[in-house]
Amino acid sequence: MKYPNLFSGYNLKGLNLKNRFLMAPMTRSRSDEQGDVPNDLMAEYYSQRTSAGLIISEATQISLQGKGYARTPGIYAKEQIEGWKKITSAVHAKESKIFLQLWHVGRVSSAKVNGLQPAGPSDLTAKDTSVYIFDGAPNGDATFVPVEEPRKMTHSDIKQTIEDFAQGAKNAIEAGFDGVEIHGANGYLIDQFLRNNSNVRTDQYGGTIENRIRFLLEITEAVVSEVGKDKVGVRVSPFIKFKDMDDPQILDTIMTAADRLNDLGIAYLHLSEADWGDAPEIPRDFRIKLRKTFSNTIIATGNKTPETAEQLLESNLVDIVGFGRSFLANPDYPNRVLIGASLNQITDNHTLFGGGDKRGYTDYPFM
Repeated sequence: MKYPNLFSGYNLKGLNLKNRFLMAPMTRSRSDEQGDVPNDLMAEYYSQRTSAGLIISEATQISLQGKGYARTPGIYAKEQIEGWKKITSAVHAKESKIFLQLWHVGRVSSAKVNGLQPAGPSDLTAKDTSVYIFDGAPNGDATFVPVEEPRKMTHSDIKQTIEDFAQGAKNAIEAGFDGVEIHGANGYLIDQFLRNNSNVRTDQYGGTIENRIRFLLEITEAVVSEVGKDKVGVRVSPFIKFKDMDDPQILDTIMTAADRLNDLGIAYLHLSEADWGDAPEIPRDFRIKLRKTFSNTIIATGNKTPETAEQLLESNLVDIVGFGRSFLANPDYPNRVLIGASLNQITDNHTLFGGGDKRGYTDYPFM
């Protein structure tokens, strides 16, 4: 076999995965517009991609305040829980596993999306950052609108958000998920607290590294208390700076957070790595240091090929490798890799955030 490590099974805290292919979380905007409810089309989409050993769901808001884009699903209402049950049942029927990604966008939002002023660690607007709505544009395309000035979160807001993450995790397990992933990456709320250019607070949630990781740790502790440490992962993005998130201290911050998360004993740490052509490479010494700091499962996602994935697994720098766009256009991606088959290409970028249509979503062909 060309990629023996990638196709080997893996035990994730008692959860047996059939291979080390992870389908990365990808926002696709196909939930029902009324109530942000997962639907039958989404169930078909996820069911098609169960050749992955583990699927991480698209980012899923824990509250209406946490919503930043149109037609993204929630996990805070009964109807949403019932909608997700269709998806987890479909995935489990085909012997794959699925975690739900818990999401709050923080300052990356607009009242045009959810009717609410964005909220973040500080009242700083993200520069050169947009979100999208669907307002009748040609071909059902998403219309991008600038984010709005956020209000600074009060201690009451912070407490409520921590409770929302914990309740979202509880709801996810009720919906049949095998676990949850806390989204602490890519410029959204938790990442905003981690970085000193978006977090200029002077209380216990801002200033020092220890203070800036406090929000992430309190959320993780609350989620662990609700569903158990073996069902919890955290996603971070130390080398991604888009959404106005350039902080020179972020590597030290992430490593300190990883050390504390290791103490909590969570199931995994998921590195969101850039997936564009000229993206920065993750330095090997960072991976080595992270492996020494965090003793449980490490996942890496972003611009990976089977060859680079196998190398990372062989060197024991990661345990599972995530693939995004490869799964988007190839529902049977691992099977194609196994026999060296040709791959489908994304045919139309307009369908990435499609607003409900199956085009570019469930119509990519199997071998």
